[in-house]
Amino acid sequence: MKNARQTAILSLIEQNDIETQEELAAKLKEMGIAVTQATVSRDIKELRLLKVLSGKGGYKYATADKAEHGLTDRFVRMFKESVLSINFANNIIVIKTLSGSANVAAEAIDSMRMPEILGTMAGDNTILVIVQNEAEAEKAVASFREMLK
Repeated sequence: MKNARQTAILSLIEQNDIETQEELAAKLKEMGIAVTQATVSRDIKELRLLKVLSGKGGYKYATADKAEHGLTDRFVRMFKESVLSINFANNIIVIKTLSGSANVAAEAIDSMRMPEILGTMAGDNTILVIVQNEAEAEKAVASFREMLK
């Protein structure tokens, strides 16, 4: 019963912009699943659902991976708008950004979870990206430049 209910919840939030627990409970009842608000609340916690900004300007429930995807898209846009240059020497990549934008651009890089990147460090307008070797640096730089297109 619990698994079927939680599967239904995931399906509902995927197909609808559900803003409240009460709205979610009502949709479940429409499907013939009797629930209380307390049960819905527990399911939301167990499923680790988050409230994210919807396309309509309000908030809706989403799974963590969907919420993260939205953040990643935003970080990529910020990366594109703030990066001025990308160069590398050996295994170190240096990215110059607009003043005050390095942290946001570095967060975009970190959110990509590229396996070749060992770490990033951001200042005010410069990001250092450390990779394993020069070949990995070339690969990462190509990815960053592709993001700028």
